[in-house]
Amino acid sequence: MREVGFIMEDGFQVMGLAALSAFEFANETLGADTYRLTVMSEKGGTVFSSLGIRIETQPLGAFPDTLMVVGELVPRRASPGLRDYLKTAGHESRRVAGVCTGAFLLAEAGLLDGRGATTHWAHARALQERFPQIAVNEDRIFVNDGNIWTSAGMSAAIDLTLALIEEDHGAELARSIARKLVVYHRRPGGQSQFSALLELEPRSDRVRRALVYAKEHLRNALSVEELAEAASLSPRQFSRIFREETGQSPAKAVERLRLEAAKVMLEDGRHSMDIVARDTGFADRDRMRRAFLRFFGQPPQSLRRSLRLIEGDSTEDAA
Repeated sequence: MREVGFIMEDGFQVMGLAALSAFEFANETLGADTYRLTVMSEKGGTVFSSLGIRIETQPLGAFPDTLMVVGELVPRRASPGLRDYLKTAGHESRRVAGVCTGAFLLAEAGLLDGRGATTHWAHARALQERFPQIAVNEDRIFVNDGNIWTSAGMSAAIDLTLALIEEDHGAELARSIARKLVVYHRRPGGQSQFSALLELEPRSDRVRRALVYAKEHLRNALSVEELAEAASLSPRQFSRIFREETGQSPAKAVERLRLEAAKVMLEDGRHSMDIVARDTGFADRDRMRRAFLRFFGQPPQSLRRSLRLIEGDSTEDAA
């Protein structure tokens, strides 16, 4: 049995509790208490979430196999006692993880010095400024450096926990738990925290409707005329309004949507390059390759290998 400890202090963000469900389903799927969970705080007793929800905790004690520190909406400085506990945990626990702004607490304890890390995108720059000795990557779902793990915010707690479970018991169990949680199988740590639709941030419903249409019909040519029809605008009006609201052309935005969808399929690892190119509307793998080089700086084959979702090289997918 592996002991897993969650540290939560007053003001903790409730989405961090989502990680508990992943461990719960691991126990259910394996038919044994593979993980024993303990919720802790420095002094124990009742702590309150950022919503005011109460949860009972145990005082800090023996160091668990895996220690997870749940962050807050606005990161606060650790008390000397908590900081010392975390510093020692870096040596005593097999793994220590900072969920969301929990990374700030790990940083204060010196656990991230000289390491790569991430946190919620809204706080990533503050983390880098306060702790310049950390290599902060603000656009990652989670980062693993040695025995220290950090994740982005909110739903990324699930991705991080699935990765920990996968490290212990393999990918098949992690996939099974993801299905039970009704989430996409663990997003790789290298996946972006952002989505193209969120980054474009159109102001009007018409432009938003056109983008949703494009995302749902990537196999189509998605010409300006087709998108304008989805938005109930003339092609000329649509092109003008689209650029005003998103800062880019419809063709560029469609390419972003295609790249995002292709990247997800590559991360899944079950499809050949030809199928990925076809299903995401690139028409052929060479066109997809050129788009990946422009946007990601590497071909899709290299990206897939770097995400470690395909073991070894594939002759079919060679550049």
